[in-house]
Amino acid sequence: MTKTSGNQTNGHTPMQIPPIVSKEEWDIARQQMLVKEKAAMRARDALAAERRRMPWMAVEKPYTFEGARGRVSLLDLFEGRRQLIVYRAFFEPGVFGWPEHACRGCSLGADQVSHLAHLNARNTTLAYVSRAPQSDIARLKSRMGWNMPWYTLTDSFDADFGVNEWHGHNVFIRDGERVFRTYFVNERGDEALGTVWSYLDITPLGRQEVWEDSPPGYPQTPPYKWWNWHDNYVAETAPDATWVAVSGAKEATFKSRQQPAGSGNDAQKA
Repeated sequence: MTKTSGNQTNGHTPMQIPPIVSKEEWDIARQQMLVKEKAAMRARDALAAERRRMPWMAVEKPYTFEGARGRVSLLDLFEGRRQLIVYRAFFEPGVFGWPEHACRGCSLGADQVSHLAHLNARNTTLAYVSRAPQSDIARLKSRMGWNMPWYTLTDSFDADFGVNEWHGHNVFIRDGERVFRTYFVNERGDEALGTVWSYLDITPLGRQEVWEDSPPGYPQTPPYKWWNWHDNYVAETAPDATWVAVSGAKEATFKSRQQPAGSGNDAQKA
């Protein structure tokens, strides 16, 4: 039976709370929810696999940005890596909060960004762009404790890529000096982005782990093995032998918990 709490919600109707049950009943309910959560996780994996097969659009127009060290191109934003995620943040005259703050929603999103060393280790760069001058961007980043590269828009990049009036993430990949747009997400689609996994799942190469369903020839390495401390990727270019053993044992435990009908691709994300 659903209980009614004595606490008032906004001074109106009492809040109806879920049933209060025993540990045994709670464990059953949790297992039933877990089945649905596993299905949702595998559906997300399948969607990411489809995303990796989306067509690419060649970027033919030259775009210019202002960076901390002067004028740069879209290719420069990659910082030498293969993939690039560009978030259009609203920090400029006319935006609520200017000049002390960027848009509240964009700022909340910036607060969610995890340490970029892990994303960089997967050959991927995240960059923010706005129309504010670099001096204001540097001040804002210092005040808010943000470390992502942040560039000033100087041309029609935002209008050309659907982010002139609303925030959004555009994803690019490069082949030498040729740049291609591979994905775009905005509105509620990008409000939960911020972890290394959420970012990699929208890239054309994905997480680059062997369990993923990716086209032939895509770069893939064993799961877990590439993980590192964020200040140790440069110093340690190859996986540590002890960590390989530890992560291998954990992976074996995951696999042992799989149902007989589970596929090999499910094993890493049990």
